[in-house]
Amino acid sequence: MSAVIGWDIGGAHVKAARADDGRLTAVVQIACAPHERVSSLEQALRDARTTLGDAERHRVTMTAELSDAFESRARGVIAVAAIAAREIGVGDVLFYAGERGFITRDDIGGSVDAIASANWRASAELVARHRAEALFIDIGSTTTDLTPICVGRVASIGASDAERLAYGELAYAGFSRGAPQAYAAHASVAGRWTPLVNETFASMADLRRVLGDLPEGETDADLSPTADGRAKTIAASRARLVRLAGRDAAELTEAQHRAFAHYLARAQLRAIEDQIALLESRDAVALDAPIVGAGVGRKLVARLAQSQGRAFVDFSELIVARPALADKAANCAPATALALLQL
Repeated sequence: MSAVIGWDIGGAHVKAARADDGRLTAVVQIACAPHERVSSLEQALRDARTTLGDAERHRVTMTAELSDAFESRARGVIAVAAIAAREIGVGDVLFYAGERGFITRDDIGGSVDAIASANWRASAELVARHRAEALFIDIGSTTTDLTPICVGRVASIGASDAERLAYGELAYAGFSRGAPQAYAAHASVAGRWTPLVNETFASMADLRRVLGDLPEGETDADLSPTADGRAKTIAASRARLVRLAGRDAAELTEAQHRAFAHYLARAQLRAIEDQIALLESRDAVALDAPIVGAGVGRKLVARLAQSQGRAFVDFSELIVARPALADKAANCAPATALALLQL
């Protein structure tokens, strides 16, 4: 059995997973910013390829087509596919087109809608191999995917981002990227209801550090730069976050900083819970179905499962790999799935 590398090419990260003889052997995640320069995407692919080594087969999914580096999603798909084929540099490169399966680059022109942002389905297909009934939730750095699994099949209604947003299957609610004030117009701060400043003073990563869900410094869960270019420390995160309330860090106690961050974190979870409620309202999820969690925000998925009264299954438990590698693989579920779905 030959080696296969699964690629998930995003607008903020390139993620790749390698499987040899049916077993996951390596996973890598590299930051990129194609909206600033497309060359960063090319370099990330190059670096990942160097890290993972040569492989006979490559399977690609993408979300980078959404980057405003491209005039439209269709043009983005074609451009990202061309970049991937060039940088991977081998003949056996197939692109994931959701329900249609894998297609060659020559067939991309008639399948751009199926290829665009189909990475969520690859992960869900792998989950469906292991759980006949489940609600699969992948909280990544930027978004949350919610996919019902019924009778061992992916039971989503939407295919495009627009459809999935409308049907409760996608929320722009991520673990580390995005704006905390996106989920609340005001917050309780030092005993007062305070309207929030709609500026990019802070990110969700700052909120996570204040709450202790994210360590200080650079991690795979937070590879993006900070809003002000300053350090990824708890102190600096407090200062950035409290600017959303028009204050300086010294004006609040440590407990008040945590209370502010907790309020905003709960507001984000409520946004995801609303999507779960929409899925449940159409009988998309069995009453006793567990929640399977993937992505860098898996600990949040576990909390959601507890609040919903459902069992929690970590995506890493579905993968045959040593624990440290399985954890990385769960953070990069679509790339992992593409490497393993071919087995």
